[in-house]
Amino acid sequence: MAQSFSDAEFVRRLALTRKAMEDEGLEALFATNPSNMNWLTGYDGWSFYVHQGVLILPDRDPIWWGRRMDAFGARRTVWMERESIRDYTDDYIQADDLHPMQTLADMMKEFGLETARIGVEKENYYFTAKAMEVLHEEMPDATFLDATNTVNWQRLVKSDEELDVMFKAGAISSKMIRGIMERIEPGMAKNKLVAQIYHDAIEGTEDAWGDYPAIVPLLPSGPDASAAHLTWDGRPLRKGEATFFELAGCHRRYHAPFCRTVYLGQPSQEVLDTEKALVEGIEAGLDAARPGNVAGDISRALKGVLRQNGIERDGRVGYAVGLSYPPDWGEHTVSIRERDRTELKPGMTFHFMPALWMEDWGLEITESIVIRENGPAECLCDYPRELVVKP
Repeated sequence: MAQSFSDAEFVRRLALTRKAMEDEGLEALFATNPSNMNWLTGYDGWSFYVHQGVLILPDRDPIWWGRRMDAFGARRTVWMERESIRDYTDDYIQADDLHPMQTLADMMKEFGLETARIGVEKENYYFTAKAMEVLHEEMPDATFLDATNTVNWQRLVKSDEELDVMFKAGAISSKMIRGIMERIEPGMAKNKLVAQIYHDAIEGTEDAWGDYPAIVPLLPSGPDASAAHLTWDGRPLRKGEATFFELAGCHRRYHAPFCRTVYLGQPSQEVLDTEKALVEGIEAGLDAARPGNVAGDISRALKGVLRQNGIERDGRVGYAVGLSYPPDWGEHTVSIRERDRTELKPGMTFHFMPALWMEDWGLEITESIVIRENGPAECLCDYPRELVVKP
């Protein structure tokens, strides 16, 4: 299997991570987030339902550790040599009397980490309370520190290689939205439409095949669109309702989330006025998304316009995105909200997501963006920023 990025790119990533470890006083770091595993080593496989991870030390290549049958996948995807791939047998899988972390502890002891300061990703979908408990039992003299987002923060500014992949993901997102607008009509069963969405997503474009996204398409209609995260069923689409589509093209695990809304029939003046205010707010937010500003400036610019139009919008309106695995395409670092003081730098990528969920309807018009050297942010996707009306 071809290596996904250049050797120089992996060297860059490892250097950033080791610098962060040094700053945090860590002698070792164990990353279980599959996005971080991929970013550091290139590992890519649907194996995050079992215990696995990457051990980072100051003076040697990363060590991939996981289930034996997945070690063969590591050999096909990581940049390290075979001696940096370690595994445990199926005896440890879902066993009451054994736990994979016992083998990880043995490996850590082998590297002299019995009394070390070791970072682990405690607030993580893939690292369990039981895993932490076993590590404490097996290595009582080690200090385990929370390094949940230590690697995530190093991923924030994308390299040129990464941006190339993200723009390809954006082209897939654009294709998916165009396909929806061409096909959607009253009476069409939602599951039939989703089947076509998946076809476009996986087929990809001429120069980028589609990967599976970290989140399934979300497409509630009418009153259901007042809720943010509903999926689909077999009911037909109906006239007189708005349906928002929240989805993401994905290429080599990099995502470009994208949302647009369709109204079948004639929308009310309230809907049209809200659309106008939202689009103006998005444009103000994009203009504020410049290097040297902070993430909170984007939110303030958007909400200022909405407030002028009598719309109050609580909560964050975006987040950092890039490389991800299920169940979430966010990077869990920067949030676009007023109190986030993270300085915007060229190469940062966000899903600018100022969706509006009203009492009995919803409107989502969003953009995935990249901060550029000069001027406002650039959008990764390409589709008109408007409510699509199909009479």
